[in-house]
Amino acid sequence: MTFAARGAALAVLLAATPASAGFEAELEASLVVASRNDLRIPGDKGTTISLVDDLSLSAAPAFRLRFGYRIADRHLITALYAPLQVKARGSVGRDVRFLDATYPAGTPLVAVYRFDSYRLTYRYSIFWRDNLDLAAGFSAKIRDAETSLYGAESRQKTNTGFVPLLNVHVAWRPGNGAFGVVLDIDALAAPQGRAEDILLAATWTFYEGLDLRECYRMVEGGA
Repeated sequence: MTFAARGAALAVLLAATPASAGFEAELEASLVVASRNDLRIPGDKGTTISLVDDLSLSAAPAFRLRFGYRIADRHLITALYAPLQVKARGSVGRDVRFLDATYPAGTPLVAVYRFDSYRLTYRYSIFWRDNLDLAAGFSAKIRDAETSLYGAESRQKTNTGFVPLLNVHVAWRPGNGAFGVVLDIDALAAPQGRAEDILLAATWTFYEGLDLRECYRMVEGGA
């Protein structure tokens, strides 16, 4: 199963990255547009269908909530809750085999793809200045995924598991002014699969301790 999503996101950072140790929180609201979502379940006998090409997949609202605590300036620990669900409708011009059910060609289908993510991240600021933060670390991710197909019959496939990721973070405010850019990456690839979560954002510090971010986030993975 592979999934790729790209979308514009607007994020508000409460208690923005502090100049010293302290708590911070971030709320991100976004509109998710999937550019690829292919599945075949089971992998050896199921029918490959695309929720994007074979069906009609609608853009979906999403949000993320992150809490963090900075220790001695350079050490940051964060916890993330990021639910995600997209839905597709339509019919396929061939028989579809999904789990132990067969959906005849032309059967009206509703497919639901859910991929909720829980992460605990630690990163260390290798270079730390008032206007530049260059950091690296790692994330422990728990994914709670479900793929469901509704038609003449209803079938659901759930999957929960642990995924380790590497984290890279760059935040820069030229001239230590109000505007800046942020790049944040959680990613790792292995023979068993891959996962990437990449954020590029323009930031505006409109009040001390508060940032507004306009973001583009790309989420992609497969197994």
